[in-house]
Amino acid sequence: MSVILTEAEAKALLEKVIKFSRADQCEVNLSGEVRGNIRYARNEVSTSGSLTNQNLVVQSAFGKKVGVATIDEFDDASLEKVVRRSEELARLAPENPEYMGVLEPQSYGKSKGYFESTANITPALRAEAVAQSLALAGQDQLTSAGFLENRTGFSAMMNSKGLFAYYPSTGVNFSLTVRTDDGKGSGYVIRGYNDFSKLDAAAATRIAVEKARSSVGAKALEPGKYTVILEPTAAAVLLENLYYDMDARAADEGRSSFSKPGGKTRLGEKIVDERVSIYSDPSHPDLPASPWSGDGQAQNRVSWIEKGVVKNLAYSRFWAQQKGVKPVPYPGNMIMEGGAATLEEMIRNTKKGILVTKLWYIRPVDPQTLLLTGLTRDGTFYIEDGKIKHPVKNFRFNESPIIMLNNLETLGKSERVVSTESNQSYMVPPMKIREFTFSSLSDAV
Repeated sequence: MSVILTEAEAKALLEKVIKFSRADQCEVNLSGEVRGNIRYARNEVSTSGSLTNQNLVVQSAFGKKVGVATIDEFDDASLEKVVRRSEELARLAPENPEYMGVLEPQSYGKSKGYFESTANITPALRAEAVAQSLALAGQDQLTSAGFLENRTGFSAMMNSKGLFAYYPSTGVNFSLTVRTDDGKGSGYVIRGYNDFSKLDAAAATRIAVEKARSSVGAKALEPGKYTVILEPTAAAVLLENLYYDMDARAADEGRSSFSKPGGKTRLGEKIVDERVSIYSDPSHPDLPASPWSGDGQAQNRVSWIEKGVVKNLAYSRFWAQQKGVKPVPYPGNMIMEGGAATLEEMIRNTKKGILVTKLWYIRPVDPQTLLLTGLTRDGTFYIEDGKIKHPVKNFRFNESPIIMLNNLETLGKSERVVSTESNQSYMVPPMKIREFTFSSLSDAV
């Protein structure tokens, strides 16, 4: 049996599993994936690999007593065995007061996240893309290290009330670090797509090469508050912490930056600049996502922040019931709307500032204000009179994405970017921010 099942094959297998169930309620999740990768370092390919995986998860419930069992064997005896095991565990389990039962059948929209160009990638195609990168990155005493990975997979779900969901998807990620041989210059680039034909490894490599060459001879600047231009790669790792925080229960219980005294939340309040609008939409052409959430709820377009105002927080089915509101599943993607400015225009219109390629090692400092700390890396440059004057030594920063989005000066065009912290993809614009706080210097390149 192929690891990647068609919708009809997945449905037939799940129906077979459901028929084995003797529980009050049963929910079955099925997934499969094929991955391939190629890694290179010091201008030479070091590893090439592949992975195949298929998994079946059965959840059985007797009243509010719930048990879960997992298996990766799919003969009839194994399928019945995993169902019985989940039922055995359910009978032994204490009641789960937050168990909501399985959903009735849902209506799902369309989302095109599967592309044959990616599903048909071969080791030779990966090698060809990397060869283009190596040809550029290996010139003029530069040293490169990169990783190219592609994935083809599907997820499917069925329950004892007749709900069925199926979603196939593909993806490719390419990341590259280029350094000068003396170790004094470093450049970075990362790209992610569902459609492999959109990846231009050579064009991406040129960006990393230029940043590496340009970052040699970095000068130290005094820490302090600066106007910064954050490239999307840098902005994404800050914004995703804001997204993770948009949980209604955490806000209601006083555990997040969306909390207010007295058990209230900031829902309906303006918290950032009015030019900031953030939404999720599984049918977004550049960032498609599953049209259903992990518990089977339909994913539709949801506005989370509109013109600076918090419009929605994520409500689990249990918490929505407690609060007497409709559940809002946590989104499968996040899109921040952008403006019209290009990165070059932002630089030209900056009297004094700092261009940041990448932020990394992001850690929380204060959950209530969403204050984060981390470091710049792989290309940090000083801007004066509308031009990049010279590279600067890296900084440690202390900043909150909420404060950052209140200090917004300019937004560029939103583009797809991969977070270097979570490996998740988002739509993020480059942004110019005033009074961004750099707290100390870092000697790292």
